[in-house]
Amino acid sequence: MSGFSAEWLTLREPHDLRARSGEIISMVAALLDTLPSLQIVDLACGTGSTLRALSPHLPVRQHWRLVDNDLGLLGRAKAMPLANHVTITATPLDLNRDLEAALDGPTDLVTTSALLDLVSNAWLDRLIVEIAARSMPFYASLTYDGRIEIVPHDPADAAVIAAINTHQTIEKGFGPALGPAAAKTAIAGFERVDYTVTYRRSDWIIDSRYRDIQEAIFSGWAHAAGEIGLPLAESASWLARRREFIAVGASSLRVGHVDLLTAPIDKR
Repeated sequence: MSGFSAEWLTLREPHDLRARSGEIISMVAALLDTLPSLQIVDLACGTGSTLRALSPHLPVRQHWRLVDNDLGLLGRAKAMPLANHVTITATPLDLNRDLEAALDGPTDLVTTSALLDLVSNAWLDRLIVEIAARSMPFYASLTYDGRIEIVPHDPADAAVIAAINTHQTIEKGFGPALGPAAAKTAIAGFERVDYTVTYRRSDWIIDSRYRDIQEAIFSGWAHAAGEIGLPLAESASWLARRREFIAVGASSLRVGHVDLLTAPIDKR
């Protein structure tokens, strides 16, 4: 899997937290509220953002198994402060090779954030089969769905956005990535195995106050567009204009994401 820096994950986490669907989080809590304790597996945990977002809503005793292939990110996750009723185990695993091992053992909930758009259709099918075979509920947040709105408009926006959405489908470590089709594919896949699925939008809404993350996003998008084949001069001039809007406090954007909760019908 392609890695993400701890700095990028730290920069995006406040925006992720605001974007997460509170309705879906409340449904996760309600689904588990009769259990005296919880065993949770978090796939591709990064520095632990899903734990930080979800654990305050699950007041019973919780043990989280945090799974990632990046030892540096796992180290940061292990070092985070925890509430007294929360414990963690950090598990270094390659999810492409060892998905089944990641899910072994008693588990009340599987979680992930910002992962499903990076994986292939075949890997997602594996995940669905393994979760359904174990009759476990699954909470997946912040799956990118291809919607981007940028203000103010620039004539090159459409070409850059199209290039970004093409770039989202290239290999990310799991085979050709689902990219913007991930949420719809996951919903249909879980429904095929007789799971109920609830989903809500969880868009980033980033206004003119947040210059650092806009700079990071637009720079990354310009680079990605260039990799897909947008002429370098076009992507560079687009980025220069976007930076001018950021500098004068005129830039904002919305990036579309989806949160979903899926569970066996008899657990809902």
